Amino acid sequence: MPRILISIPQQSLELFDDDGHLLRRYSVSTASNGPGEQRGSNCTPRGRHIVRARIGAGMPSGTVFVARRPTGEIHTPELAAAHPGRDWILSRILWLSGCEPGANRLGDVDTMRRYIYIHGSADSAPMGEPLSHGCVRMRNADIIELFELVPAGTPVDISDRV
Repeated sequence: MPRILISIPQQSLELFDDDGHLLRRYSVSTASNGPGEQRGSNCTPRGRHIVRARIGAGMPSGTVFVARRPTGEIHTPELAAAHPGRDWILSRILWLSGCEPGANRLGDVDTMRRYIYIHGSADSAPMGEPLSHGCVRMRNADIIELFELVPAGTPVDISDRV
């Protein structure tokens, strides 16, 4: 099974194959509030996770999701201008679940109950700098490519170490 490594300091996501060979490297955007697991913190959780659910297969690039459901909208600059400040979740969603009870699973630190995803964002959104509300944002083309390469259950390690 492939494996994903997300580096908060490097603002990168790396995909490895079964043998540990690097397949892809993407620039991402993690939380502007930095790393952290507490519910309501708007931080990106650290540690071992898995892809619990894959959402959006076959949807057009730029599909807008709210509460993990497509709204019927496709993101455009005009739509963005009509909804300033909206946290755009676009194209695909990889919903993460923590694997470490007390650290990122269960109680007030549960990654899945915090609705932490790897997801697409507006093409105009900067990558390589922490600007999200806790999720891991990617370019639409990148999340669509990654989505096709990883099944549910894929391990995801999120690290704040340099």
